[in-house]
Amino acid sequence: MSVDSSADNSADSSAAVEAVAASVAVLAALAEAGTDRPDPLRSLADDCLDGLAEVARLEARTAALKAKLAANYVQAARALASPAPSPQERTAHELALIAELACALTVSERTAAALLSESHALTTALPRTLTALGSGTISWQHARIIIDETDTLDPAALETHFLDPDTPTPARGCPAGDLVPSRFRAKALTWRERHHPISIEKRHAKRAQDRRVEYTPDKDGMAWLSAHLPAATAAAIWNRTTTAARALQSPHEPRTLAQLRADITATWLLTNGTNNTNDEMPDGGTEVSGAEPGQAGRVPSPKAQVLITVPVLSLLGATDEPAMLDGYGPIPPSMARRLITDGADSFHRVLTDPRDGAPLEIGRTSYRVTKAQRQWLRLRDGKCPFPGCNNHSLDNEADHLLAWAHGGTTGISNLAQPCPKHHRLKHRTGWTPTTASKNSPPGWTSPSQRHYPSEHQDWEPPHWPHHIPITETQPGPDPSPDEELPAYPGPEMPPDPFPDWHSFTAAHPWPDADMDDMNDPFPESSAFEGA
Repeated sequence: MSVDSSADNSADSSAAVEAVAASVAVLAALAEAGTDRPDPLRSLADDCLDGLAEVARLEARTAALKAKLAANYVQAARALASPAPSPQERTAHELALIAELACALTVSERTAAALLSESHALTTALPRTLTALGSGTISWQHARIIIDETDTLDPAALETHFLDPDTPTPARGCPAGDLVPSRFRAKALTWRERHHPISIEKRHAKRAQDRRVEYTPDKDGMAWLSAHLPAATAAAIWNRTTTAARALQSPHEPRTLAQLRADITATWLLTNGTNNTNDEMPDGGTEVSGAEPGQAGRVPSPKAQVLITVPVLSLLGATDEPAMLDGYGPIPPSMARRLITDGADSFHRVLTDPRDGAPLEIGRTSYRVTKAQRQWLRLRDGKCPFPGCNNHSLDNEADHLLAWAHGGTTGISNLAQPCPKHHRLKHRTGWTPTTASKNSPPGWTSPSQRHYPSEHQDWEPPHWPHHIPITETQPGPDPSPDEELPAYPGPEMPPDPFPDWHSFTAAHPWPDADMDDMNDPFPESSAFEGA
């Protein structure tokens, strides 16, 4: 280790210590703030929130300092150790180094080894992440997610996309640090799937060999039953059980939605696969018919309604670009093609803008305004628009941001689909959504008048295959009827996999829209909002 490197590392650590001290000073000032302001209780509540936000930034800065100190310790310890004469001795030195750190931090050696690995990644390959962590703009959980998702990828590309607002293709919506870690992981995972150097088709084929069901005993007479399945199959099972559970909910049904899902799943798995309305649900409750008969040796395609966005060239087999399954994320294009061909009555075609990937149009079978709006909201928001909410439920209520009674319109910019929990929050408390737009979900304003932005879909333009030339798209004069068009210079496009699509749409007209679907489920909320 050179003297210059040691000096740089020492300066970085000193700067991190100064940042931590600055946060402590801010906290001390907030704690000593007087209460001689017009509204002492409101001021106290605001100071507590400001203090908690500063504590979060302090924790992030402390984590950055910890990572730098750990990296510096490794460099110093390796420089102090004598050269290892063999690989076994080198391994022994590393074990001794990890053991020393584990004892100093009072953690397990596995935890200490993970800290050293993460600290090495931050200080060598992820400078933007370390800087953002040191400034308090992202948390340690966000930093660990970036470390995880950049494995086998170019770390600079993901860092630049999420942490550099000046990049040509920055992430849409609120900054990474404003997303809860679980939602940031979902966005980072989506980006990774799109930009991984290995085709998602090849990776999915390999991972599909690991599908399995696991049984884990738990305490109090309970157990866990989990299944590792292809994303489309798992999403279809979840959506179908959720739909069935919602149908059973009533004022006389004491079970929660989660309990109903579990009971329905157990009933479907333990029946013989034939429709039998006399089978009772486990632990009592309403009778439910059995599952549809499966196909031997083949998992049937889902029939529950799912939105899937597929680039047209990927649908035709010209590219391997992932499709997007609503409620999950990127899936292989072969899975998307199978879902559409086997379960076309459960899907809506969605055209996307080739310039930025944003949705342009929902299939012509959804021509009724209310139905099309509901599908558009699912495309725009992807989930409940409340910050940090992961609810992808298919039957979220379509809600007017500005109540109809107060002059609100039934347009996309005045609509959202909050989950039942946050729907009640809007109508029963002081939380209010802000305005939305055609492509942006609404943010939210808390009772303390703090604004929290919502997560945006991170659309990207589709990939253009190299063997297909990009033709001029500027408008020009129409050719005369006698003028012969030039021959297409490149290879022919793959055949249309759905030549009879027009026959399908003619035979399956979209049902009439139910205008009552848009009614406000909380009519008394106008009185609350007026108060």
